[in-house]
Order: sequence, then C-alpha cells, then structure tokens
Amino acid sequence: MTQIHSKAAPVSFRNVTKIYGTDVVAVDDISLEIEAGKLVTLLGPSGCGKTTTLRMIAGLEMATSGQILIGGKDVTTLPATDRDVSMVFQSYALFPHMTVLENVSYGLGFSGFAKAETKDRANAGLKLVGLEGFGNRLPSELSGGQQQRVAVARALVLEPQVLLFDEPLSNLDAKLRRQVREDIREIQQNLGLSVVYVTHDQEEALAVSDEIVVMRNASIAQIGSPRDLYDEPADRFVADFIGEANLLPCKITSVEGDMAEISLGDYRHKLPARGLPVGDATLAVRPTRLLVGSESGFPAKVMKATYVGSRMEYTLETEFASIFAIQDDVDTPLEIGQEITVGLAPIGPVLLPSG
Repeated sequence: MTQIHSKAAPVSFRNVTKIYGTDVVAVDDISLEIEAGKLVTLLGPSGCGKTTTLRMIAGLEMATSGQILIGGKDVTTLPATDRDVSMVFQSYALFPHMTVLENVSYGLGFSGFAKAETKDRANAGLKLVGLEGFGNRLPSELSGGQQQRVAVARALVLEPQVLLFDEPLSNLDAKLRRQVREDIREIQQNLGLSVVYVTHDQEEALAVSDEIVVMRNASIAQIGSPRDLYDEPADRFVADFIGEANLLPCKITSVEGDMAEISLGDYRHKLPARGLPVGDATLAVRPTRLLVGSESGFPAKVMKATYVGSRMEYTLETEFASIFAIQDDVDTPLEIGQEITVGLAPIGPVLLPSG
C-alpha cells in the first residue's frame, strides 16, 4: 500500500519586503524562522501582510527585497512550480466536473507518476483525511468540511516540503470549523509536516499552532507559543488581539528586583515588573483572571449580566474603567446593580507600557 511521507523543511525569511506599485508596503523588512515539522500561524487583522507573506512562500508573489529560503535553498526568485510547496485555499478550488479521486490525483498527473501509482497515492491521501471510499463522488455531493479535506488530500499527495493554508476554515460553520481544525492539526502532527497557516481568528490560531506570528501594519508584532502570547503579550495590540483583555490604567508605585507594586485606585497588587519603571502603566487582565466576588480587591458594580450556556459574562463599572469579566458559576449569577469586590488572580495580569 502506498503511503504519504513528509519531506518537512524549514522556512527562513531574511529582511523580506514586498512593495506594490511605488509606495504600498505590504510586508516591511520581516525576518522569520519556521522550524521543520512545526505548524506556524500568521495571525493578524485584515491588511496586516499575513496573506502576502504566505503567497511569497508559495511563489505566487515575489519579494521586492530580501531572501526566502526553503530547506536551506534560496527560492527568492524561483517560480511557484519549482518550490516544492502545496497550498490549500480558502475556496477549496476543487474542479466540480471531476470526481473526488480525480481532484486528488490532479497534481500527480504533472509529476510523472504512472497511472496505477497516481491512483494508489490519491487513495492513500483520501484515507489519510478520513475519506476512504469517497473517490467516485463529485464535490457537490460532499459537505463543506469534506470538500476541505479533499483539498488537503490533494495537497498532501504531492509530499511537499511545506504545506500552506490560507484561511482554510472561513467557509465553514462554527462546529465544523472546530472539527476540521482538529483534523488538520492531527494530520500535521502525525506526518510531521511543516505547515504555515494564515488566519485572522485568534481562537483558531491558539488551537492549532506550535508558534504564532502576530502581524500588524506589514510587520511582526510578536512571535511566540500560544501560551506565551496569551499570558505574556508584548504590548497593548497583542494583548487585545490575542483573546480579550481588559486594558486598565494603573500606577507602578514601587519596583523591587523584578517585582512591581501597582495601584488601581486604592487597591494594591504585586506582579512582575517586566522592566518597567515607577510611573504610569497599563495592566492587561484577561476576563477569566478577574476574581469576581473576591474578599479583597476593588469595588465594582454589575452593569450587564449575560448567560452564554457554559459561563456568565459580566460588564462591571469601576472608578477607573469599565471591565469585562467571565465566571463559570451559572447557577448563582450576580444581579444587575449589585455591588461587588473584584480581585486579580495571582497569575495572569500583565504589566504593559502606558499609552
């Protein structure tokens, strides 16, 4: 039985810039190392440069300056056909008049494989994505999630050095998105594939990635593991973009060693200083890191209470800001207008520069 193997390769960007026309900078002097066998996500808002970066790996866009290496080989000026990468598009890009097996076989037809080998490889690809026995169906006879799996199989059978995903789940409903992202992650880990994945969905990025590259205004804002970015954001943009964060104005009243004491109104709290001096600062606090109904903390008033099934969501008014909090207790919810005390979890709140 033919098996699909991984030829995973690293990807390097060295001071890469992409300019459209004379003055539209889509990617601005980025340097980036993507390890072989890892799933790295390019995450950011629309227009930040993530899709252009992906397309430059694929050879669908050419860098204006800098170097792109795949597996240590300089591919900066090579066309897409010579790069040994495969891309899975947002739209699936399946041929509607071809069967599933013919769609998966399509790229193999240009790779010099004999007919029998092409069919074996295509069937192996379908088995890998859980669609064994679906080869004779047309794309129109499949669900959206199944069509996306066919697109993944078509890319995998070429055994690329790097597999690229461009917003692969955006056409699927929420429940299906969760299932397909788990499928993609499982296949990537089982085969040890090098994957570069583009999305603007923070939860999706946190769920599938070994590493996330957060992009902003054509450049890189921060690179790190999902947990690093969630728990240790570098600035206000990353804190607010990766999950939700309350950004509260505070004062650092003293610094001893690497620990700072801050004041939020009359409330005092100690946490890592992260190199910041005494003075104005910003405290980033995830909604789950607020201790609603704590014995010690700062006073707050419940302005909104929303039940969303697995948790309660609250909007709370304090003397320094309106804040958003999440609580797992859905059986004894707080009431609108209720006066409470809110504390900070010992781990989670992070100091950032002010402004």
